[in-house]
Amino acid sequence: MAIASRAPLDKLAAGAAFLLGFATIAAALGSQYIGGLYPCELCLEQRMAYYWGLPLLALILVLWNRLPLPVWYLGMVIVTGIFAWGTYMGSYHAGVEWGFWPGPTACTGVGDSFSFDQLNSMTPVIGCDVVQFRFLGLSLAGYNALISLAIVVLLIGAIVFQAKRKR
Repeated sequence: MAIASRAPLDKLAAGAAFLLGFATIAAALGSQYIGGLYPCELCLEQRMAYYWGLPLLALILVLWNRLPLPVWYLGMVIVTGIFAWGTYMGSYHAGVEWGFWPGPTACTGVGDSFSFDQLNSMTPVIGCDVVQFRFLGLSLAGYNALISLAIVVLLIGAIVFQAKRKR
């Protein structure tokens, strides 16, 4: 008589979401510091979902069997909401790049004034409507929107799998 061992799908989905998110932010940082792609203001804003969501998700994964179920659900809903916001930000930025709507004036406008003292800071300023890299027709903001959406789907899947397991 063989005993089938099944890994809990809820933890697998949450773990996959974490790995996907970690790989994504690592690639973004690598493209900046190794690849020389300078992030614009919206790029930096999109990264906030990873900076806030991944540590919280890591904490949930580490404390997986020790968290009371209501706390687990609350944490997972918060992480899912953070990445849903990340999906929105990636979609918004991709729309700015495609010219579907205007971006924030801080990174797509011409600015109010300029001082020659600002030349001392030689950090490149990249407009939010400028695409530095496209692959298969999508910019990095477009890929971020799709990846964030995939993370949201995985996290919702983890919540649903957990709910079905606890019935």
